[in-house]
Amino acid sequence: MQAIIIASDPEDRDFLSFVLRHAGLAVARTAEAHHIKSALHEHPVDLILLVLDPRSATVSAVKEIRAITQAPLMLLGERLTEGQQCILLDVGADLILERPFSPRIVTRYAHMLLRRAGTIPVSVLPTLESNGLALDPGTRQVTRPDGESYQLTPLEFRLLYLLMTNRGQVIATEIIVERVWGYSGSGNRDLVRGLVRRLRRKIDPDPTHPRYIETISGVGYRFVVV
Repeated sequence: MQAIIIASDPEDRDFLSFVLRHAGLAVARTAEAHHIKSALHEHPVDLILLVLDPRSATVSAVKEIRAITQAPLMLLGERLTEGQQCILLDVGADLILERPFSPRIVTRYAHMLLRRAGTIPVSVLPTLESNGLALDPGTRQVTRPDGESYQLTPLEFRLLYLLMTNRGQVIATEIIVERVWGYSGSGNRDLVRGLVRRLRRKIDPDPTHPRYIETISGVGYRFVVV
C-alpha cells in the first residue's frame, strides 16, 4: 500500500515516513500539495497525510487534493479552532489529529482509514485463487495454471486484486481508476486500457485471446468465472 506525506518541514516528513514504513506502507514525500498531481498518474495512492502549515492556505490545499483523488486524507496540525476543523472536514478531510500525536496513534488511524476505504496492508491479505490463477498479495506474484510465476507492479497487482475479489462482476472504468490509481480526471480509459494490456501479457498464455479479463465495451472489465 502506498502513502504520500505532504509536509513543508523535513523533520515532519522524516518522522511520518518512519512511522508509516513501520506500519507496512510504502511512502512518498513532498513539500507541496500541488506536486502530487503528476505522481498520481503513475503510482497508486492509498493514504495521504497532510501536515498543516499555518503560513499556507490549508483549505485550498485540501480542495486541491480532493479535486484529483478520493484517497483517505489525514490532516495533522495544532491549535485548530472548532470552526477551522469543521471547515476542513467539510471540504474533504477524513480525519484531523492535533499535536502532540504519538506514532502508535498515527499508525492506528492510518489503518482505520485504509480499512474504511476497502484496503489494508497486503501482508495480511490472503492468497486469491480462481480459474487456476493464484495471486499472492504478500509478494505481488501471480502464478498461472502452467506453473509460470510473474512479479506484478503495484498498479498491476491492484487491478488484478480488484477484479479477482469481484469476479464475475463488471467493474466500471471510472471505479477502476479510483481504486487502482486513487485518481479522477481525463484520460481514464487510456490509463486502464494500457494497464489491462500489460497485465494480460503476464497472466494469459496467449494475450491475443484473453482468458481471464473480459472487456465490456464502453463500460469496463470483469474477471471471467468459468
